[in-house]
Amino acid sequence: MGTRVAAMGTRPAENHTSVPPKDWRTVEERKIDDWLPVTASRNGKWWYSAFHNVTAMVGAGVLTLSYAMSELGWGPGVAVMTLSWIMTLYTLWQMVEMHEMVPGKRFDRYHELGQYATLGLWIVVLQQLVVEISMDIVYMITGGKLLKKFHDLVCDSSCKDIKLSYFIMIFASAQFVISQLPNFDSIATISLAAALMSICYSTIAWGASVDKGKADNVDYSLQASTTSGMVFDFLGGLGQMAFSISGHNVVLEIQASIPSTEETPSKKPMWKGVIVAYTIVLLCYFPVAFVGYWAFGNSVDDNILITLNTPKWLIAAANMMVVVHVIGSYQVYAMPVLDMMEMVLVRKMRFSPGWKLHLVSRSLFVAFTMFVGITFPFFGGLIRFFSGLAFAPTTYFLPCIIWLTVYKPRVFSLSWCANWFCIVGG
Repeated sequence: MGTRVAAMGTRPAENHTSVPPKDWRTVEERKIDDWLPVTASRNGKWWYSAFHNVTAMVGAGVLTLSYAMSELGWGPGVAVMTLSWIMTLYTLWQMVEMHEMVPGKRFDRYHELGQYATLGLWIVVLQQLVVEISMDIVYMITGGKLLKKFHDLVCDSSCKDIKLSYFIMIFASAQFVISQLPNFDSIATISLAAALMSICYSTIAWGASVDKGKADNVDYSLQASTTSGMVFDFLGGLGQMAFSISGHNVVLEIQASIPSTEETPSKKPMWKGVIVAYTIVLLCYFPVAFVGYWAFGNSVDDNILITLNTPKWLIAAANMMVVVHVIGSYQVYAMPVLDMMEMVLVRKMRFSPGWKLHLVSRSLFVAFTMFVGITFPFFGGLIRFFSGLAFAPTTYFLPCIIWLTVYKPRVFSLSWCANWFCIVGG
């Protein structure tokens, strides 16, 4: 699984001279790469990377940040939010820099970078798959729940109650169609719509909280009263914040869609898009987390829109905005998984690349996430466990381990200290 990474030349720590790029692929490999979703198009713009990164990061998890604050408290909550934003921006910069650190080679996939750093294929790919598949299952359930919530809000008491499983199938029906789009460039418009929706519903969440003002007898004490309860809540709050900033698992795949030359390497437009994306993350996450907790304290629900509840029309609109965003987020996280599946089918099992293989493989993946979502609608409750298992490593410290392994910075230098701080803290 993955393209060849042997014979890549001198390591970055030893050679910084300009070497003309050399295409190391065979004709067959070039043909397959031109078909696989991650490498099929190199025509992405810097603003595409901004759309995709916002869609990947500012998910429905932003609506739970006020609740995470109630589990951590003011001091730790502000510290964790601020450190998370700084640390993940730093590790994302590292991944952007490492995308083309070997002359003539692009690490288009996270697991290829891990292989080059001698971490091994399965150490990275398993964690990446856990993140991306669990995210898509959670988004499948979230999309269904939000559609049901919208139906319940706008429909009067005479309407027939509809099961959650039907709404999940309605959400999945859209994914069956959209998943047939070939690559990241083709979903740029969907990502743009999703990114705009994330800004809108985040603004509604904190704006409505400001409008309501501080609740009567608001309580900022921790929810749990026992030591064990406080420990579990604290860990849960950390997990929730790790879940909320998890776009690193698709960043190399997003950068792979951007053209690159010696004069203008892909890291320049990619970094410009990342800066825009992280500015939007800052403007979305911090107000929702802090204003929501300020307004409701430890009585806030795990979805702040539930706590707000009124005005009904505004909350209904916000729910539909989240649905649009989740549709885009599902596709951004599905694309690398589909790439891995189709790579194995074509390279290992020798299936012929074409639209028929796209249709079958992608439909099966959407059907799988839909089936798990319907069968285990409580799957979202496990997301904090997955956050500790895979979200935190791939976002907070695996990039630092790869950086130390490849670049070998001098001991106690600024780079060495910053990376070890992220590894230990992460």
